[in-house]
Amino acid sequence: MLIDSVIGLKKLSSRLLSVNIDTRNRALAAVSEAIVENKSYILSENKKDLDSALNINGSLYKRLVLTNNKIDEIVEGLKTLISLPDPLGKMQMNRELDSGLTLSRYSVPIGVVGVIFESRPDALVQISSLFLKSGNCGILKGGKEAINTNRALFKIITDAVNSVSDILGSSLQLAESREDINEILKLDQYIDLMIPRGGNDLVQYIKNNTKIPVLGHTDGICHLFMDGDGDIDLGVKVTVDSKCQYPAACNAIETLLVDEKIAERFLPEVQKALNERNVELRGCKKTQSIINVNKATDEDWDTEYNDFILSIKVVSNLEEAIDHINTHGSGHTDCIVTQNEQKWDNFFMSVDSASVYLNASTRFADGNRYGFGAEVGISTNKIHSRGPVGLEGLTIYKYKLTGNGNIVDDYATGKKSFTHKELQCE
Repeated sequence: MLIDSVIGLKKLSSRLLSVNIDTRNRALAAVSEAIVENKSYILSENKKDLDSALNINGSLYKRLVLTNNKIDEIVEGLKTLISLPDPLGKMQMNRELDSGLTLSRYSVPIGVVGVIFESRPDALVQISSLFLKSGNCGILKGGKEAINTNRALFKIITDAVNSVSDILGSSLQLAESREDINEILKLDQYIDLMIPRGGNDLVQYIKNNTKIPVLGHTDGICHLFMDGDGDIDLGVKVTVDSKCQYPAACNAIETLLVDEKIAERFLPEVQKALNERNVELRGCKKTQSIINVNKATDEDWDTEYNDFILSIKVVSNLEEAIDHINTHGSGHTDCIVTQNEQKWDNFFMSVDSASVYLNASTRFADGNRYGFGAEVGISTNKIHSRGPVGLEGLTIYKYKLTGNGNIVDDYATGKKSFTHKELQCE
């Protein structure tokens, strides 16, 4: 039964700290080699899923597809992850409370983490590898569309890890059915964190049906604001990449906001570039008075298209743009194109999102591109971890107090006083 496996993971989680960084890195190297050796098998299993998924929507289908290039990217991500320093045992604080009484803080794994992710099978490798490096036990539940690919990848990963460490090899569990998820959500005394990667319906379902803390993001409604002090050519370039480089991703923009001071010059240029990519444009009344596009409705401002569709709104100033983003955005990633440093500072401090960019594509919001090696997901929460969640986001900390017979009564009665002197971290 799944519950027995989860209880086993909870017991195992305390033993993972005994696995040193060299062993964890060797396990990841074994996974990398095994994926390369089994590339043809992985692609053949992925084809089974693709053949069975012809009727799913376009964005889900795109996420499901594995190619030689994608597998090469997975392997490069593993190599990057191996090169990163050990996230565990890092001293984060060192403070003398009094002579002979010292308080320090160290990074440790969260424990047992469950992740429910969308149809992207490459996410299974990324998440598994992050668990292995960060010393966490992991429960992975992928989309049913990718069941053959996920089974193949999970077996390849666990076989490779077992060849290096039995403890690490036992630290991952694959769940496959909706019944598994419903059972998992009841196990709050054994699972420390749930991370749902998917649409708003999935995230809300998880939050409403478990006592386990939940870390995740809902919609990826990202914006680009073309400021009146921005460079038009640069703005067109960044807009096209932010929308078109991979529109099914949660960090692709869904709404383009344009300062009315620059709208008549910018909109025809960006429309031409987006038309070349066959992007359907939907605009507000002011936008429609400048370029010929479909009418945008109120619903468009709150929609994550995951497709070649972009809504456009002309705004009167920076403040209106910020207000629109904070009202309709999902706290994921938002960008401003401007040459005005004061406006950039205002935008950065005022936009309530995990990642805020200046003159750069929102598609950079990714754990691999941030140098995290991979990501277990992108969090729009404001507790514990925010933005792409890599190794650091999969750790928590514990305090260590060392003394020599120290008692609180001495300080309560005034016999002794605290020094609270900051010491150098080791």
